[in-house]
Amino acid sequence: MARRAVLFDLGGVLFGPGLQHFLGSCERDCALPRNFLRKVMFAGGSDSPYAKVMRGQITLSQLFSEMEEGCRQHATTSGITLPDTFSVARAFEEMAAKRTVNAPLLQAARVLRRNGFKTCVLTNNWVDDSAGRLFTATLMNLLHRHFDLVIESCRLGMQKPDPEIYTYALDALQAKPQEVILLDDIGENLKPAQEMGMATVLVRDTETVLKELEELSGVQLLNQQEPLPTACDPSNVTHGYVPIRHGVQLHFVEMGQGPVVCLCHGFPESWLSWRFQIPALVDAGFRVIALEMKGYGESTAPPDIKEYSQEQICKDLVVFLDKLGIPQTVLVGHDWGGAVVWNMALFYPERVRAVASLNTPYRPPDPFVDIVEKMKSIPTFDYQFYFQEPGVAEAELERDIGRTLKVLIRSTRREDRLPITFDFHRVRERGGLLVGFPENPPASQILHGPELQYYIQCFQKSGFSGPLNWYRNMGPNWRWALSAKDRKITMPALMVTAGKDVVLHPSMSKGMEEWIPQLHREHIEECGHWTQMERPAVLNRILVEWLEGLPQDSPLPPISRL
Repeated sequence: MARRAVLFDLGGVLFGPGLQHFLGSCERDCALPRNFLRKVMFAGGSDSPYAKVMRGQITLSQLFSEMEEGCRQHATTSGITLPDTFSVARAFEEMAAKRTVNAPLLQAARVLRRNGFKTCVLTNNWVDDSAGRLFTATLMNLLHRHFDLVIESCRLGMQKPDPEIYTYALDALQAKPQEVILLDDIGENLKPAQEMGMATVLVRDTETVLKELEELSGVQLLNQQEPLPTACDPSNVTHGYVPIRHGVQLHFVEMGQGPVVCLCHGFPESWLSWRFQIPALVDAGFRVIALEMKGYGESTAPPDIKEYSQEQICKDLVVFLDKLGIPQTVLVGHDWGGAVVWNMALFYPERVRAVASLNTPYRPPDPFVDIVEKMKSIPTFDYQFYFQEPGVAEAELERDIGRTLKVLIRSTRREDRLPITFDFHRVRERGGLLVGFPENPPASQILHGPELQYYIQCFQKSGFSGPLNWYRNMGPNWRWALSAKDRKITMPALMVTAGKDVVLHPSMSKGMEEWIPQLHREHIEECGHWTQMERPAVLNRILVEWLEGLPQDSPLPPISRL
C-alpha cells in the first residue's frame, strides 16, 4: 500500500533540542545529579507532572509550581542542595531561547506536501500560560501555515505513547496505518505506531532521517538545489474588501503580524502571484497585505479608462491605507505594480517606509520627448500599442482565458518553452499577441493545477478590459510624472532585476542611483519576467534580508486623542 501521510513529532524533531536533552542540559548547568529533574517530572506515572501537563490537566505555569515543589522535596530526601538561583520557570525560558527550527526537516515536509503527501505535526505539548507564551504562539502559528494538521496532546486529553492518540491521528488524516510514516526522537513513542502497522523513523541526526524518509516516501528530499517555498492557498487565507468610493472596491489578502508590507502585482496576474512570498514574509515577522489591483479578480473594474491612470491608482491606494488604519507601509511591486510603488514613493513619500520593485525600473520622464514617440522607438513595446484600441486585445485574450495564461505566463527554463518563441515585436503587424501559438498549449511549470484554475476564474469574473486599461493612460501618466521630474526617491529602496526578462531588461535600470540615493540592487540572472513564481526561494531570501536590514520604525508621534 502506497504511503501518503507523514507524522512529525515537534520537540526533538522539527524543533530542538527535545525535552529530554533539555532536562539533561539543565541538570549539568545546575550541578544536579543525572536524571534529577527527570525523576521529579515523571514521578507518579500517569499522575506525574509531565503526564498531567501533556494531557492538558494542568497548564505550563502550574507545571512550574509542581516541579519547584517536587525538586525541593526530592532534594531534601536525597540530601542535595539546590542552587540559590534555581528556577524551573527560568530554565524553561532559557530552553525556549536556545531551541531552533530544524530547517531541513521543515523543508522536507514542504516537499512531501507538494508531492501529494498529507503532513501532520503530532506532538506531546502543553497549554502555555507562562510569561513566554508568545514564543509558543508564534511557533504554533508557523506550524499551522506549513502543515495540513497540527495535533497537540493537551487539546485531546491523551498523549504519546497512548495508542488512542495514534488512532485519533489516523482518523484525522483519513489514512490507514500502512499509509503513514511517523518520525519521533523517543523510541517508546514509536512502538504503538509500529504495532499498528505504521512505518517509523527514530530521529537522531537529520541527514540519516532524510535518507530514511526519502526511501520510505519515494520522494527526493536530499540534494534539492532550490526547493519551492510553502505557498498559500486562496481558501486558507483571510480575504478583505475595502470600499474606496462609490463603485470602486479593492480586494486584498492579509496574513501575519508586524510591520506592514503591501504587495502589488502586475499584468496579467493576481494577488496569488505572491503565493510563495506571503508565508515567507509572515514567518519573518511581517504583516503582509497582497492587493488585487483595480480591474482584476474580486476588485472592481470600472469602465472609465481614466480610472486606471497612475495618479488615480495611487490616490486609491492612499484611501486603501487610510481605511485600514495604516499610516505607513513598505511597498513591493512587480511589473505594473512596480510602477505604482515608484509613484507612491514619489508622490506620497510620507506613506512609504521603503520601496522595492521587481523587474520594473524607475526612470523620470523626459519633458522634451513625447512618451508615445519614445515608446514607439522601442520595438519590444509594440504590444502596448496593440493594447490601445478598446475591445481589440480583449477579444483575443478573452476568447480562451486558459490558453492566454498558458502562453503568457511561462518560465525561461528550456523544458517550459513552447515551440514558438514569444516575440513582442510587430504584434500589430501579426494581428495579435498570441498569433501562431498552439491552440491548446501545455500548462507552464510556474502556473498550473489549482493555481491556474484560480487565475482563470479571476479573469472570467473581471475580463481583460480593466487590466488593459492600465496601458491606455500613456499620456496622462507621462504628464503626471512630469510634475515630479526633479524629485528624488529618498527612502530605502530595492531594485531586483531578472537576467532573462526580454521586456523589462536589466539594462533599463542603469543609472537609477542618480534619482534613488539609497538604492540597493539584487540580480537574478536565470530568471524571466515572472520573478515571484519562477525563482521564489531566491526572491524570498532577497526580500527578507532587505526588509530585516531596514532602519527601525520611528516611534509614532504623540498625536493627542480626539
